[in-house]
Amino acid sequence: MIPESWAWRTRDETLPVWPGHHQDLGATWRPEATNFAVSAPEATAVWVCLFDDDDVETRHQLTEHTLGVWNGQVPGVRVGQRYGFRADGPWDPRHGRRHNPNKLLLDPYAMAITGEPTPGPALLDYDPVTNTRSAVDSAPSMPRSVVVHDEFDWGEDRPMRRRWRDTVIYELHVKGFTQLHNEIPEHLRGTYAGLGTPTVTNYLNDLGVTAVELMPVHQFFTEPAVAARGMVNYWGYNSIGFFAPHAAYSSSGDRGQQVTEFKQMVKSFHDAGIEVFLDVVYNHTVEGESTGPTYSFRGLDDLGFYKRSGAPGSAYLDITGCGNTVDSSNNDALRLILDSLRYWVTEMHVDGFRFDLASALARTGHEIDMRSAFLTTIGQDPVLRNVKLIAEPWDASMDGYQVGLFPPPWVEWNDTYRDTMREFWLNPGPIRAVASRLSGSSDLYADDGRSPYSSVNFVTAHDGFTLRDLVSYDHKHNEDNGEGNRDGADHNRSWNHGVEGETDDPEILALRRRQAANLMITLCLSSGSPMITAGDERGRTQRGNNNAYVQDNEVSWVDWRPDDAWLDVYELTKTALRLRRDHHTLRQRHHFAGTPSLEGGPKDLAWMHPSGREMEAQDWFDESLHVIGMFVSGDPLRSPGPRGEQQRDSSFLMWFNADDAEVEVTLPKDDWVKSGEVVLSTCADHPVGTPAEAGETLTLGPRTVVVLRHS
Repeated sequence: MIPESWAWRTRDETLPVWPGHHQDLGATWRPEATNFAVSAPEATAVWVCLFDDDDVETRHQLTEHTLGVWNGQVPGVRVGQRYGFRADGPWDPRHGRRHNPNKLLLDPYAMAITGEPTPGPALLDYDPVTNTRSAVDSAPSMPRSVVVHDEFDWGEDRPMRRRWRDTVIYELHVKGFTQLHNEIPEHLRGTYAGLGTPTVTNYLNDLGVTAVELMPVHQFFTEPAVAARGMVNYWGYNSIGFFAPHAAYSSSGDRGQQVTEFKQMVKSFHDAGIEVFLDVVYNHTVEGESTGPTYSFRGLDDLGFYKRSGAPGSAYLDITGCGNTVDSSNNDALRLILDSLRYWVTEMHVDGFRFDLASALARTGHEIDMRSAFLTTIGQDPVLRNVKLIAEPWDASMDGYQVGLFPPPWVEWNDTYRDTMREFWLNPGPIRAVASRLSGSSDLYADDGRSPYSSVNFVTAHDGFTLRDLVSYDHKHNEDNGEGNRDGADHNRSWNHGVEGETDDPEILALRRRQAANLMITLCLSSGSPMITAGDERGRTQRGNNNAYVQDNEVSWVDWRPDDAWLDVYELTKTALRLRRDHHTLRQRHHFAGTPSLEGGPKDLAWMHPSGREMEAQDWFDESLHVIGMFVSGDPLRSPGPRGEQQRDSSFLMWFNADDAEVEVTLPKDDWVKSGEVVLSTCADHPVGTPAEAGETLTLGPRTVVVLRHS
């Protein structure tokens, strides 16, 4: 029986529900009837609820129940129809059973979602006063799922499948990258359409980017605590619709138009030769802790979808820091993740994924398991095993840090690279850790046969200081986030170079820009897969905020005005990426061996002491040594060409001087290198084009990089 509380703007059922099919979850539109199917294994009754343009609700009970999936076909449903589900069943929150037919639920498989939730007690499935099942209808406060049928013409678009060693990643926010760009039509700024314009793709091509990594574009909502402060979740790490492009980034509408617009954006990137990766958040949902709102999963299968701590009652296991953890070992939850990933590859044509807090997903029960169902099924899936898979190899738990341990074909965000390079350039200490990071982190990836590109190298990301702030602030300044500056990391390995924040001091400004360029050049020329954070190459600042997740404003948006841009850093970054692109020597497939590639030839890699000799064991422990030379041989290369031929390229000697004083370095003299020239430099005394001879002595300025190409 339908509860009396449902009398709010409803209409009696007038259309029959035909027998449906359970195989295709979600809403599958056909001209005659639309099939609705939703997994709610312990529910005793499920209704699909259709809303007309006046927001009048018509409910249809789904009578078919197969393998835990409730399903049925409703005739006459149009494309763009708004809908949701209601589920009745056991109410025992302490044991994970939280069915409440008064709560409208989003379809977990909805391809589009329209509207935003209205925060308040109506979204709770319990009465906060009596702690009993809530009798308040949540429909007036809830967004709606949308029936989608999109026949986008992809034309000749095909998976790009660029090799990892040729990949340069650029992490960006869909809205923040275009919101302030004066060359993008105003109505397209902050949208998928704006991001797909030639203005953006030409800029990225000019810089040398080969792939964009979009911060979350799955439909997400703002947490109640953030909304209570009058803010929004800007970053989007709060997903609820794993098939639905976030509607707020659509310029064309939210009744399915966001799907078409997203596809056109991807096609535009592909036409420009740029791959598209998605930053995906499957480890938790916006429903948060057990006292949080009920949007979808909590009302359908709370017990199966969220991990339990094992403590008395229904305590969630929270290893994400967001209140809940998706149980990826549960069949329905795992199927949803895999179906979602395949959908974005096959229907939306994306090229890869970066998995937020991947360690939370790689668990069997409570334990990290590199043979877990999640990792195993993805590795065996004929669609997913061929796309680029990037792990953020940690979560919020004590045992979640797994850098270097994810199995092939996964690559990883390498925060060890980030920390080592920050310390080398900004707080110079022993250099012994630097060599491994420059040469592809073989200590982390060679033992299981993975290549240098398994290390996604970065010095900044969305979470933390921007590059400009890294060289401008000693401390975080997150007061505007409304959390008393308690949020965000405290140990940033940053250095303000003498003044906290912005300054007019020309010497400090020049040093900061040089240090930013040093970090970018190092990143671009290190062995591995470089990732640049949007705007770093032009000096974007967040005013010292290292956790700007609630700053949907100029603090986070990229400022495209040339007035205060660090365009010299842009040009140096662009040059470094061009060198990387043009020379196989700088993006080799194999880890260096430190031995000749051919008998009688030069070592493929040699570490040079400033005196001109190779580094010796005791040199790595010289606390006063803050400069290192990296010789990489390109003649010959260790890797064969496409037909097995011997490949030859230029050789490079890169000097990295993190000392605060000038350092004299002697160029090595041997049988293979006779002369060369400077091709990249942050040292004013050695500009590009400066010739160099073997045995010559160069004076490196304080905190500089000089790259020589040898012949």
